[in-house]
Amino acid sequence: MIKGYHSNIMKIYESIRTAEENSLKSRREEINKKLPQVLELEREIGKLSVHLSISILNSNLKNKDEYLKGIKEKIVDLRVKKSELLVSNHYPIDYLEMNYRCTKCKDTGFIETKKCTCYKQKLVELYYDNSELKTILRKSNFDNFNFELYSSRRNENEHISPRKNIEEIVYNVSWRFIENFSSSNENLLFYGNPGTGKSFLSNCIAKEILDRGFLVVYRTADSLIQDLRRVRFDNDTGLEDLLINCDLLIIDDLGSEQITDFSKTELFNLLNRRLLKGNKMLVSTNCNLEEILKLYSERISSRLLGEFTLCKFLGEDIRIYQNIKNKKY
Repeated sequence: MIKGYHSNIMKIYESIRTAEENSLKSRREEINKKLPQVLELEREIGKLSVHLSISILNSNLKNKDEYLKGIKEKIVDLRVKKSELLVSNHYPIDYLEMNYRCTKCKDTGFIETKKCTCYKQKLVELYYDNSELKTILRKSNFDNFNFELYSSRRNENEHISPRKNIEEIVYNVSWRFIENFSSSNENLLFYGNPGTGKSFLSNCIAKEILDRGFLVVYRTADSLIQDLRRVRFDNDTGLEDLLINCDLLIIDDLGSEQITDFSKTELFNLLNRRLLKGNKMLVSTNCNLEEILKLYSERISSRLLGEFTLCKFLGEDIRIYQNIKNKKY
């Protein structure tokens, strides 16, 4: 796990427990003012419970079973009186009990030594916050993926229509990548003309991976290079840890960044370190394969073209098509 996430989650649980303890304290103060007899019954129940525990351990007690039974019956009677008193005054029976948001782990995050399901949900929420995709994924997801935006007509220079092509990329590549994410070392390279859905599909994949409890980090190529500068010159080890060790790193719009000796060196180091660790990547670019070979060093291009599953996106700019279509109405 990336450094800091566990401690952040523990702080969330601590905050939840503190808030509920304060709330319970306020409820008890209210009852003490309005129904003090309820708290008196509680104290009696407490005394009898302690006495019961001591009596259970007393081996010299005569008629022990009957005596213990009598104490238990008194405790039950007092609990019934307490409940009746609360309900008759329009309070819930559990008004003086802790209200756990997760009753399984009692807001600790753990059931014995195993992480509770609510721990995973909080981890996913933190992952969403750090992916920089939280807002955009509300719209950019498979529920809103529209194959109708792609033409079913085949261009004479291509062996397949844009629609058939995107169907294959979605069903045969993307979902295989998602379903086998934890057991495969596959990386994806989406390339093709601007506006053909590369970023949208990347976001769809990101949401599915995030929802499965993996950490996804999204960066444009330009912002990634800025991050790598911070890592190199500001010694930002936390950022370095995030970029190297996140489960999936999405690099969007590769080729749009200012390409320098620094950017090429640091990009290679990042790609190489993640590949050596088996940490997966999804890269999208408007460049064709020939342009990638020209723009980047052989070390970078050989990894992009040799270590990634290549997916060419076909068709015209969907954004222009949608804009023209909307103006007709």
